[in-house]
Amino acid sequence: MTDRILLSLDESAAKGGDATWVAVDHALDLAARSGGVVHALYVVDTSRYGEPALSSGEILVDEAEDAGHDLLAIVDTRGRERGVPVRTRRCHGRPNEELPAYAVDIDADAVVLAGRRRPGRVRRELERVAESVVAPGTVVRR
Repeated sequence: MTDRILLSLDESAAKGGDATWVAVDHALDLAARSGGVVHALYVVDTSRYGEPALSSGEILVDEAEDAGHDLLAIVDTRGRERGVPVRTRRCHGRPNEELPAYAVDIDADAVVLAGRRRPGRVRRELERVAESVVAPGTVVRR
């Protein structure tokens, strides 16, 4: 059974696009079919921006936080429209550390990675983490 679906969102997902909404809809559909809950996680990537401080980087962090807030609100609204419970969480950190930690916290049954992560180390690492956190075959790449 798929009771807890972790929907991992990043700043590429916050820009919208078809791939993001396909992943969001997939997570919501999966939860609706199984009577599960979607846990939507948005990580402001501190390896990219650093921590907010009195600097020019603070503006970029604020923009990333705002984009994450808006995206999580849309996911929550879409969930309510379908009768699917959605729990949202926005945090600062490294996505490749925050994703597995949160998946363990909620005891995730499935992970859906939304957004257009470019091929590279971070994408490979997130996919590896997703595969190691849940049972093989339940990880969905969109």
